Amino acid sequence: MMRWIAGLVPALLLLAGCSGPGTSTAGPDMALVMADAPAATLADYGFFMDAGADTPVDGVVPYDLINPLFSDHAIKHRFVFVPEGKAAAYSPDAVMDFPIGSALIKTFAFAPDLRAPGVKEYKVETRVLIHKKDGWAAFPYVWNAEGTEATYAPAGGHETISVIDPSGAALTIDYAIPNKNQCKTCHQDGNAVLPIGPKARNLNHAGPAGVNQIADWQARGMLAGVPDGVPAAASIYDLSLPVAERARAYLDINCGHCHKASGSASNSGLWLGSAEQDPVKLGLGKHPTAAGRGSGGITYVIAPGDPDHSIMPYRMGATEAGVAMPELGRSVIDAPGVALVRAWIEDMDSGAGPAKESP
Repeated sequence: MMRWIAGLVPALLLLAGCSGPGTSTAGPDMALVMADAPAATLADYGFFMDAGADTPVDGVVPYDLINPLFSDHAIKHRFVFVPEGKAAAYSPDAVMDFPIGSALIKTFAFAPDLRAPGVKEYKVETRVLIHKKDGWAAFPYVWNAEGTEATYAPAGGHETISVIDPSGAALTIDYAIPNKNQCKTCHQDGNAVLPIGPKARNLNHAGPAGVNQIADWQARGMLAGVPDGVPAAASIYDLSLPVAERARAYLDINCGHCHKASGSASNSGLWLGSAEQDPVKLGLGKHPTAAGRGSGGITYVIAPGDPDHSIMPYRMGATEAGVAMPELGRSVIDAPGVALVRAWIEDMDSGAGPAKESP
């Protein structure tokens, strides 16, 4: 069932300035969006025309990131809503400053064979972030087996998922649906909860509708204050780019939201956002401060030129609780991601830090 492709049609029609059959002009239910209590079901918000949450209503826009965070190979469908007449304020480094009433909706799905993500794809969960008057609030929803209803599930849950992974191997995934508190762990920014992905560098590429998303959001009136020279993250698996540039982009989207001074991993002293330039804060020649048995008896977070004696790829390549990094969001290993970080470390000058570091 080509659900993903079907979900693009309304966006393409909007860009063309016309409406397709069955297109609704009704927007989300703002009273429910702004209510203190979460909606009982995803459908109650009115973000989508259909029960399967494939086709957004007017004003709800599909988007994607140049580098998605790895979540057990889940296929992700992202949508953004900004209230009519309002706009997000541009930021060169941080998440766009979305106005109150905005929502970010992300559905996690799988297919029996992940090499063919549109074939018999089914949804597992949808996470909704809403900018309330007192800050962002996170609400997890779990889909029924028929894919017709997603119900609020603050306690989270687990699903056993069997797939053919992107390499062609059979894989069983113990997929964890985070509870409401776990949502806060990854989205922590000091005492606040913030989105992770919609930053200029992650959006500055052609999105689901085939046009540059920064330009598209501007044209829709959803984004204001955009200057010339918007930054763009390196595409992780674009082999024409330097390995250091790609590895830093991988760490930024997968690790940087926790590994920062205001994040949940602040006690590590390891800052992995793309703007960090201090070699020690990036882990080069750095002794672990809070790894415990997660260090595996290895001395340095990154031993330049020696990935086999570096804690970072060791923890990325583990699945054991208390050792594996990230701690939440995955139960299987992102083998290409581990290989990329290992290649970056191996490419470093063992005496002088990274040999081919890009700013």
